[in-house]
Amino acid sequence: MHGARQQAVTGWLFMAPFAVLFVVVFLVPIVVSIYSSMFAQLPSGDGLYGGGGLVDTFVGFDNFALALGSAPFWTGMGRVLLYGLFQVPVMIIVALGLALLLDSFIVRRPGGFRLAFFLPFAIPGVIAAMMWLYLYTPEVSPFMQYLPEGTNLMAPGTVLFSMANMTTWTYTGYNMLIFLSALQTIPKDLFEAARLDGASNWKIATRIKIPLVRGAALLAVLLSIIGTIQLFNEPVIMEGANPWMGKEYTPMMLAYNSMMGAVSPSGTGPASAYSLLMAVIAGALAVVYSLIQRRKGDKS
Repeated sequence: MHGARQQAVTGWLFMAPFAVLFVVVFLVPIVVSIYSSMFAQLPSGDGLYGGGGLVDTFVGFDNFALALGSAPFWTGMGRVLLYGLFQVPVMIIVALGLALLLDSFIVRRPGGFRLAFFLPFAIPGVIAAMMWLYLYTPEVSPFMQYLPEGTNLMAPGTVLFSMANMTTWTYTGYNMLIFLSALQTIPKDLFEAARLDGASNWKIATRIKIPLVRGAALLAVLLSIIGTIQLFNEPVIMEGANPWMGKEYTPMMLAYNSMMGAVSPSGTGPASAYSLLMAVIAGALAVVYSLIQRRKGDKS
């Protein structure tokens, strides 16, 4: 009994650093955000003509009602969902293809290729967005002159695809590592047995490897869904050169600019409400996708 208690205490001590960081970095911000969303900065009413300074006033769920009824919020949400429907499948397919390539016998020294594919993820997001903005600007871009005349990669009809290219370049290597880690856990005996039965490398990849990395694909897509809802760096940098996009182009931009007072309603209360609503939508989409994949897994 004493030994079991000692093991339990030892386990909790090992887990304590993670638990402290989890509470401080994850739980506390959520609680503070929920608390802030219940307040709004309103005139105190003690000034001339009933005005006065702005004070934090408890408004209950009014900020959530404003967020739910905000046309710019839902327009921005529609943009990021359209963006995700195009960008996420392309990125996941390319990442899986690169992982299968590195896991095959075609690449003799995969370490250098693995580093090269992952390197874009190591570049800070703002720096990467500024680099692509430079490449998209006709006056300074080294390759725009070779595209058909009149091509504008920052026009209203193409800017979403341009940003999708930016994030695909950044995160494909990251997702490739997720798939590659899953591929390297597959027992090699399965491949040898398949080859003895006459299976080609293509059949091994499509009939054995891809089905066995379904869990990794689920993780990669879930992370991509959350990242899509939080799209921020790319549109902020693009908006600096394209003011027509506005400060409310994506939900995350709307939340940030609301907090900074650049849009109305402003303040930490509305910004927190927007952020929490985004979290709920991202969580709902992740749950729906997980249930769909689980049903497909049960059927197969």
